Amino acid sequence: MANIISLHQDLVNKTYKHSEYEAFKISDPKPRDIHKAKVRDRLLHHAIYRVLYPFFDRTFIADSYSCRVNKGTHKAIDRFRKFAYKVSKNHTRTAWVLKGDIRKFFASIDQGVMLEMIKSYIPDTDIVSLLYEIISSFYSTEKGKGLPLGNLTSQLFINIYMNKFDQFMKHKIKAKYYIRYADDFVILSDDKQSLVDMLPKIKDFLENELNLHLHPKKVSISTVASGVDFLGWVLFPDHRVVRTITKQRMFRGIERRKGKPETIQSYLGLVSHGNAKKLKSKIESYAVSSASSFLPKTGI
Repeated sequence: MANIISLHQDLVNKTYKHSEYEAFKISDPKPRDIHKAKVRDRLLHHAIYRVLYPFFDRTFIADSYSCRVNKGTHKAIDRFRKFAYKVSKNHTRTAWVLKGDIRKFFASIDQGVMLEMIKSYIPDTDIVSLLYEIISSFYSTEKGKGLPLGNLTSQLFINIYMNKFDQFMKHKIKAKYYIRYADDFVILSDDKQSLVDMLPKIKDFLENELNLHLHPKKVSISTVASGVDFLGWVLFPDHRVVRTITKQRMFRGIERRKGKPETIQSYLGLVSHGNAKKLKSKIESYAVSSASSFLPKTGI
């Protein structure tokens, strides 16, 4: 309680300063740098998020699915299936998909651009100053760049930042069948050339307006029938399968957690959203063998 009162006083006196972060690495499945704030700062992050999320959420498009209430990866994948059904006229035409990914997304967020966006929504200078204290408390490789992966507020900030791109896609590009989850986005169309023509406009907007760059190796135009790798699944017209790297991650997780039941149920819940009978059986049998290998040896 003394710490909470102290934080309250700092906020009232406008003397609050964000503490340094604890940095560590994870493999999820690729290496990521996580920066964890101290409890005092995380308490403030939650308070800010609770107040600002409902306000900003109303400004976001319906087909933005990352870190939002009643959204998420499974809703995004279901939306993809509906779009594919419409674009292909019930799978009677070829449906094309432009898939894009932003290079070093969190590390590339321009804090100055972020602040200007916040100012356009919030006229109160005290609130803006407080948010800037949180935003500027971190930088990746250069001053004024990046958001920490570990902050709850970062989840809201990236949606505010990318909302400008969403609005551009819907109102300028007029992409009817567009879905975004964080830095991954897809656009569906029955006309491949229209997607080809969109690409330079998307690239220019991201670079000139948001100081972001498309990942050169993760931009593609392909058919839905050939399978689209999106949000951990390979999506086909009438089914979806877990991608290979996600499977490998699951089995590593089971082994690392020694076949704990809650881990198994989590993975079984994930694969239940797709066509994965064989994978389900494999997880169950792998879990049993993994758990038994950690049992104490009785000598019997």
